[in-house]
Amino acid sequence: GDAGAGLDHGAVVIASITSCTNTSNPALLVAAALLARNAHRRGLRVPLWVRTSFAPGSHASTAGLRRAGLLAPLEALGFHVAAYGCATCIGNSGPLDPAIERAVRERGLTVAAVLSGNRNFEGRIHPLTRANYLASPPLVVAAALRGTVRGNLAEDPLGVDSDGAPVRLRDLWPAPGEIEAAARNAVAPEAYREAYARIAEPDAAWTALPDRRAPVFDWDPDSTYVREPPFLVGLAAAPVPPEDLCDAAVLAVLGDFVTTDHISPAGAIPPDGPAAAYLRARGVAPEDFNSFGARRGNHEVMMRGTFANLRLRNRMVDREGGWTRLPPGDEPLPIFDAAQRHREKGTPLVVIAGRMYGAGSSRDWAAKGPALLGVRAVLAESFERIHRSNLVGMGILPLQFPEGQGAESLGLTGDERLTLRGLAALEPGGTATIEVRTPGRTAARRIEVRVRIDTPVERAYIHHGGVLPFVLRSFLGRADSP
Repeated sequence: GDAGAGLDHGAVVIASITSCTNTSNPALLVAAALLARNAHRRGLRVPLWVRTSFAPGSHASTAGLRRAGLLAPLEALGFHVAAYGCATCIGNSGPLDPAIERAVRERGLTVAAVLSGNRNFEGRIHPLTRANYLASPPLVVAAALRGTVRGNLAEDPLGVDSDGAPVRLRDLWPAPGEIEAAARNAVAPEAYREAYARIAEPDAAWTALPDRRAPVFDWDPDSTYVREPPFLVGLAAAPVPPEDLCDAAVLAVLGDFVTTDHISPAGAIPPDGPAAAYLRARGVAPEDFNSFGARRGNHEVMMRGTFANLRLRNRMVDREGGWTRLPPGDEPLPIFDAAQRHREKGTPLVVIAGRMYGAGSSRDWAAKGPALLGVRAVLAESFERIHRSNLVGMGILPLQFPEGQGAESLGLTGDERLTLRGLAALEPGGTATIEVRTPGRTAARRIEVRVRIDTPVERAYIHHGGVLPFVLRSFLGRADSP
């Protein structure tokens, strides 16, 4: 039947027992399999609209479940082994049924993913799942059976059995003694010894790769997966003082708690964005786009996916996603395209944000991507600790509004041009003055900001243009700051 038929708000469209979290507690993995076995025996089925998957973190998990006779019950409900390693948590959820995607888009539905993973940030699991919940493996199975996150999972029926009688979670939940006995059977030391005995042996595909012995890596100019990044191209042997930030344009005005997942490319490569256009131009078919994670060795793909999250909200435009505009115009265009236009004119870029900019898990491309787009500074109300240091590591200057001030209170819309002089003289923990010029106003405003270069070594990174040039010059004995 049509998987999109009967779809409503709260429908569980992704249910995944996924990767590292599910193998840290074998009892929970066994509990999920026993619950699946009990549900299957009662004749329960997972609704058509639920995409189920099982992505163990280790072959030992699969071997243990198979030994205990518990892999088949999971498979009977659709929890087949899809992959090993990072999967749903990082957005490798796979496509939804086209009928489901159509129903969600056309009817504006808020649908859900339930996963036993470790991340559920906006736009991360799948672009179309606005509600994402973390749950233990047995509760993932229960949510898949119920097919919705609405109501009460503990009390409402998960479905009806082959006799038409309602079945609740307590009817299926295995007894503690049964879980313990099955776990003892599944978690056998020899299963782990067997799985890890040959872990250091290269597989056939790796062994078959041609062995090119050369002192320098031979970059393939036609590769769409691995390209030489430009971080060190044309690098001067000695550091030069950082250029002042003159007449910088605003690329985006963002709110509070913008996560590294809003900034960094993750998950499937959408078919209608700048990254897709780049791949198409190089003869890559949409079915071969793969994910941003798989193509993280190609900076051309990654910079086109920076700030491209479907849930990003840039206050400069009246639409959700990776869009901005070029003042004074009102026409929305992809952030990457706008950054390229600014680059052609030699215009440096600034991102303005609210509190806890860069929240969430640390992602290197959340700093690398903006640096490649031409972002020279981020002016925020506050920063997540690790992301702030990552920005400095890529030569991006973190600046902080005075306490109690922000884009809204200062009336910043993104139309402004910003100038910050004396970059070479900035000291850790110091202050700086930004000149703000608004179109139509003759006089410039001045904003005092905190310089979030927090240590002398971070000052050196900014002087060198980031940690990579600093390390290379250290090798060459040229790492003294000017």
